[in-house]
Formats: sequence, structure tokens, C-alpha cells
Amino acid sequence: MTEKPVLYPLLLLPSLHIKVWGGRQLETVMRKRLPTSDPYGESWEMHDTATIVNGPLAGRQVGDVLAQYGTDLCGRHNDPSLGMPLLAKLLDATDWLSVQVHPNDRQAQQLDNEPRGKTEAWYVIAAQPDAKLVIGVHPGTAPAEIAQAIRSNSLEGLLVYAEVAPGDVLYIPAGTIHALGPGILIYEIQQSSDLTYRLYDWGRMGLDGKPRQLHIDNSVAVANTEILPAIRHTGSSTAAEVEIVSGEYFTTVLHQLNADNGESVDLNTDRRAFHILTCIDGSVTIEHDETQISLAIGQTALLPASIGKYVIRGSGKVLRSWQP
Repeated sequence: MTEKPVLYPLLLLPSLHIKVWGGRQLETVMRKRLPTSDPYGESWEMHDTATIVNGPLAGRQVGDVLAQYGTDLCGRHNDPSLGMPLLAKLLDATDWLSVQVHPNDRQAQQLDNEPRGKTEAWYVIAAQPDAKLVIGVHPGTAPAEIAQAIRSNSLEGLLVYAEVAPGDVLYIPAGTIHALGPGILIYEIQQSSDLTYRLYDWGRMGLDGKPRQLHIDNSVAVANTEILPAIRHTGSSTAAEVEIVSGEYFTTVLHQLNADNGESVDLNTDRRAFHILTCIDGSVTIEHDETQISLAIGQTALLPASIGKYVIRGSGKVLRSWQP
């Protein structure tokens, strides 16, 4: 029997997704090669469907490697049979995404027999002037009023909007009504679930020319209409490490490597939690034992839980996410 390779830093080729609201910034800003002229809205940077491009495991998908390596890849507190627990994406919106809401773990199990709900967070990489998000409905809006507004195509009057700029962060717990607006490029970190209940789609057709399905009953059942999430502003920080989000399911920090902050940082998975590294500016090198990989803008690496200590060197900005 062939001995399986020891795990090492994994450079990933993402899974690209065409969306009716997508554009070309994944190519023009994040320097990804888009294979067709279609509107690409999502790049699933780290997910079971991402492909490894370096070392002995090159050509295999993350989910396949997880099935072989189990908790050495995903950490001892996770069940490998459920797939990687986090999903990191880059999203390019040239039009409004649908107004949507996601269930929590309990609701996902009850309503859809899925193991996970979906709490997520957005970090704004680029935004046109006056770009906006939907961050909820007016607090105290009754569920019946939301349902009636969806059916009468008048939900827009109940929505609350907020302007955003590069460096802004929105933490979106399950139950938050939200939508990404046009002219925004974001990094998204989330529980690995695609459960989405769509409340409103701005009256447009999908790529197939038909209206996309709405999920009125489930949306109203899981929506939290009492509070609005707050947008955090981190764009002015020049610190070497900037806290982006710290929540129950994931923590994300921004490493800013340069001559002033230092051009290297020592990190450690503690052999407990995998790390996801996405370069959003400049370029860096990841070093671990005999493995060295270059990470340029728009590229993502997965650091298996079992590898322990590693180093990032270079001049650039890197978002690092992991399970707390």
C-alpha cells in the first residue's frame, strides 16, 4: 500500500460560479482568469469543491482529501463526514443580490434536514461611491407584514440600507435579513451551508429567463426583525493585525505585511484548527518545513490543522480565517 503524503500548505484553485448579478471584478481586481464572458459572481475559495494545485495532492479536491485525512485536515472537533465546516468566498456584485435570510443550525435541521445553518460575515474589498447593503427590515416589523409585502412586491419599503466603503465589515448572524448591493467586491466567510431563503429578487428574471423562487414561509419563520447588525469600519487601520470578525463559528483577521509593520509573521494552527489564507493585495510566501508556496492577490491557501507552525513573508494584505 502506498503511504499517504504528510499534509502541507495547500494552494487552492477555486470553484467559479456564474450569477445573474455577477460581473468581471474577480478578473480585473482579483486577477483570476475567468473562462468565459459570462457574469461571474462567486469564487468559492476554500470549499470541498476547490482543487489543490501544489505538491503530491495536486489535482484532488479538498473534499476528497478530507475523506482521506479526516481530522488531520479539519481539526479534531469536526466531523469529517460533514465536509469542511467553513466556506470562504469572493463575491462580485454588479447588481443587487436577492434579499435573503439564512436559518441557524437548529432551524436548518428542522426545516431542511441539513446539519448546519448559515452565519456569515462580509469584508468589503472594493466599493464604488455610495455603494449600499441591505442590513435588515425596520426593527419591530411584524412577520405578517413582511409576508404581505413579499406577496405584494413592496418589500423595498420595509428594508434598511447602509452605505459601505473598503474595509467595512458586516457580521451576519443566522436570521439576519440582508442583501449585497451593486458595485461591491467582498470576501465572505461563512458556515459551509448553501441554505438560503429568498424574500425578494427585485422583480428580475434568473439566467434561465424565469423568476427565481421565493421562500416566504421559511423566510418569515427564521427572520430576526428586532435588531439590526452594526457595520464596523476597519479601512483606516494600518496595524500589522486587524481584527475583522470574532464569532461563534469563525474568526477572521487581516495581516498587513509591509516595511513599517514587518514583512513576516509567525503563525500556528496549534494542531487544532485549519487556517484559510486569502491574499487581497500584494503577494506573500507561506513557509512550512520544506514547503514554500507563493500567494498572490486573489489566491487562497488552506493550512491543515495538523501542520502546526508556519510563516508568512512578503508585502501584502492577507485575510486569515479559522474556527475559534
